[in-house]
Amino acid sequence: MQLVFEQVRSGGDRNFGYLVGDRDAGEAALIDPSYSPDAFVERARAQSLRVTFIVNTHGHPDHLNGNERAVELTGAPVAAHPRCPTAVDVKLGDEQELHVGALRLRCLFVPGHADDHIVVFEPAYRILITGDLLFVGKVGGTRTEEEAHAEWASLQRLLLVIPEDATVWPGHDYGARPSSTMALERAMNPFLRCRNLDEFMAMKADWPAFKQRHGLK
Repeated sequence: MQLVFEQVRSGGDRNFGYLVGDRDAGEAALIDPSYSPDAFVERARAQSLRVTFIVNTHGHPDHLNGNERAVELTGAPVAAHPRCPTAVDVKLGDEQELHVGALRLRCLFVPGHADDHIVVFEPAYRILITGDLLFVGKVGGTRTEEEAHAEWASLQRLLLVIPEDATVWPGHDYGARPSSTMALERAMNPFLRCRNLDEFMAMKADWPAFKQRHGLK
């Protein structure tokens, strides 16, 4: 198996999407090919890969607005959590795997930022695609206390089950770097440094002031 992995800047609000493929099998998945799906499909074709899945980490418009065009170009089915608000061909439950050639894309259900949010983990290469749950140095926004509680539980699950040497690939370029590792996020991300839910909720409430104090965007 020969991995093909590309982070693609798709437009929008500094959105990232991903091309993940097995060169030997000639298969690939597009993950969140929003805003510029033609560019994602062109990258797959340039790598001589056939797109077998279009995957959405969650159902917010800025992550699935390229689905229709990507399907038109590739004929591939859309894979997402059953709660996704758009049409889904392959429903991804918690712990379900998608097979792209010899790659195993393991999907974990991680609500909080969105009710249908999943992350995608490829264990052989330690690649974690986090959508809008976890950014470099930040976490996804939440609108209610209930959502924030769910996000805390989801983040704690990642810390428990994802190895520290896994690379972290977010859905937006909101941090100091376009990618990170679980070890770096555990050590440096102020939300992951919180020792309990109360500290996490306090950090959420203080976040605008925290960013200003530390010169963060």
